[in-house]
Amino acid sequence: MGAIIAALNKKGDNAVGAAVAMLEILKHDGAEAFGIASPNAVKIEKTIDALKEKTIKSPIIIGYVLSKILDSDKPQPVMLKDATLAFDGRLYPNITDVSDAEVVAQKLQKKREKIVKTLIQRVEGNFALVVAERNGVVAGRDTMGLRPLYYGESARYIALASERKALWKIGIKNAVSFPPGHMAFINNYGFKFKPVRTLVYSKAKPTSMHAAIKKLQTLLQNSIEERVSGLKEVAIAFSGGLDSTIIALLAKNSGVNVRLIHVSLKNQQETEDAEKAAEALGLPIYSYLYEEEKVAELLPKVLWLIEEPNPLKASIGIPFYWVAENTAKMKLKILLAGQGADELFGGYKRYVEDYSRYGSERVQEEIFNDIAKMYENNFERDVKICNFHNVELRLPFATYSIAKFAITLPIELKIKLIDEKMRKIVLRQLGEKIGLPPFIVKRQKRAIQYATGVNKILKKLAKNNGLSQRDYLERIFQTILKR
Repeated sequence: MGAIIAALNKKGDNAVGAAVAMLEILKHDGAEAFGIASPNAVKIEKTIDALKEKTIKSPIIIGYVLSKILDSDKPQPVMLKDATLAFDGRLYPNITDVSDAEVVAQKLQKKREKIVKTLIQRVEGNFALVVAERNGVVAGRDTMGLRPLYYGESARYIALASERKALWKIGIKNAVSFPPGHMAFINNYGFKFKPVRTLVYSKAKPTSMHAAIKKLQTLLQNSIEERVSGLKEVAIAFSGGLDSTIIALLAKNSGVNVRLIHVSLKNQQETEDAEKAAEALGLPIYSYLYEEEKVAELLPKVLWLIEEPNPLKASIGIPFYWVAENTAKMKLKILLAGQGADELFGGYKRYVEDYSRYGSERVQEEIFNDIAKMYENNFERDVKICNFHNVELRLPFATYSIAKFAITLPIELKIKLIDEKMRKIVLRQLGEKIGLPPFIVKRQKRAIQYATGVNKILKKLAKNNGLSQRDYLERIFQTILKR
C-alpha cells in the first residue's frame, strides 16, 4: 500500500522533477521506498534524495510511495511489456504471498485497456492505478472510490495523485476527485473518462424483511471474511453502536483476533456504552480518552490531512485520527470501520424528516445521492488519515454488492415513522438475528462528532475567536497552506 502519482509535461519536457516533488509531499512516516517510471524504465530507491540522483528522462512519469502493510507488499512501479504500472490498493480475497501489484501486472501484460476495464468491472477490492504508456497514461479507480485519487492540469502539467497536496505542489490548484468506477485516458490534450461500473439509481424492489435480512447477512459476512482473510488480528473503530458492533461480532465469528479501539473526549456517555457493548461481545476494548485542549492542538494537522476546511469532516476527522494513531501504536496494521452504513440503510435523522414530509420516493433518491457521494464525503477523508499512520482502512459495508442491494431496498425496511421513528431497521434486525443484545440493537444513533464531544469543542474554539466554525477552520487552513 502507499500512494501513486502520474505527471505528463504538456510541452514534451522531462517530467521527472515534478514527479519527484509530488512523491516527496506524499512521504509519511513509515514510507520504505520511492519509485518513478517512464513507459520503458523504472527506478526505485529507499529515499527521495537517492531517487533525485537517478536519471530518467521522459515527459510521462508515474510514481509510487511504498508504506508496507503486508509482508507481500513490494516497491513499485512495476515493469510491463512496453509500459509501467503503479497500483495502490488491495484485491480481495488477499493472496498473502504475492503482492496485489504483481497480480495486476501479470494481467496487464496484454490488452491493457481491456484488463483495466475488467478489474474495475469484476474484481472486488479498493484500488487506484496508473499505467504509463508511450502515448500517455491509462488510469482507473474502484467502483466505490475507496482509494483516494485526484486529477487536474495547469498550463504545464496534467497529473494525478493520491492526495490533492501533491497536485498543489506542481501548481495545479483545482484538484478534482477522480470519478469512481471509471477509467481515463490521459495525454497532452487532457483527460478522456469512460464509465465502467458505477452505481445507478433504481426504484425500490418489493421484498420481505426476512429475505432482506438473509441477503444482507450473506453479503456482509462475505465482505468481512474477504477483508480479514489471511490475517491474524484486526482493529475495529468501535463506538458501541449498531454498525461497529455488527462488524465486530461478524469479524470475531470469522476467526480473526479482534481488538476494539474506542476514542473520545473525557466524561462522555459514549465511552460507558462502548465498554458495555464490548463486554457483551466478549471482546477486548482499548479506550483512549482526551482532554479538550487536544482538539485545538490536533486541528491543523487534521486539516492538512483531509485537505479542506470542512467543519463536518474536521469534527469526524479528529476522533478518527485518534483511532488510527492508537491502532498504529498497538502495532496493528488493518483497521475495520462501519463507514457507509448510515447512507446505505437510512441512518440519518434528516431521512426520517424528509420521508415524513415528502414521501418514500423523494427520500429514496436522497439516500441514493448520498451513497453515490460516500467516497467524497467519507472514504477519502478517513483513508488519508489512516495512510498517515501507515494503517490500512477496510470498510466492510462499502462494497458494490451491498450498495446495489441497499439502493433497491424499500424505504420502509430502513425507516419507521411511527413510535420511536427508528432508522436502519433491517440492520437492527440483522443485529438481533446474529445475537446482539437489545440495548445495542435498539440504541439510537449518535454521530461520532457529537458522541465524542469534538463538534462542541470546535464550535467553542470558533466562538472564542469571534468567527463562525467554517471561517475559523478556513483561517487555520490558509495558514497551513502558506507554510
